[in-house]
Amino acid sequence: MINFNYETEFLLDSEDRISSWILNTISSENHKIEEINYVFCDDEYLHKLNVEFLNHDTLTDIISFDYSMGKTIQGDIFISVERVKDNAVDFGVSFDEELNRVIIHGVLHYCGYKDKTENDAKVMREKENLYLKQLA
Repeated sequence: MINFNYETEFLLDSEDRISSWILNTISSENHKIEEINYVFCDDEYLHKLNVEFLNHDTLTDIISFDYSMGKTIQGDIFISVERVKDNAVDFGVSFDEELNRVIIHGVLHYCGYKDKTENDAKVMREKENLYLKQLA
């Protein structure tokens, strides 16, 4: 089950389409879903979580809390819509493309992909690009 929650005025255009895409991605990665809760919020909301739970006094676009067990995915993904808008401008892409990248980025973490090293980040980006093409 995928749930979309909004702590800001932003709303996804097509929750059903995005849900199907996420479920297909999880299946393609040989995982199952228990539940993912997406929370779309602003910078202030996400900054508070970043300080409180991760001791990071910085702005970020996404924080994910992973409660997965084995190949069964469960977690909460918080996304700052403000940060995604700014990053889209910085990266020269549309808001929707950057938002979808962040949405699938969290799922890929749950599937076991990391992005702390240069090589891991390269693999993560390749997977993001693969699944972004499937949404188009």
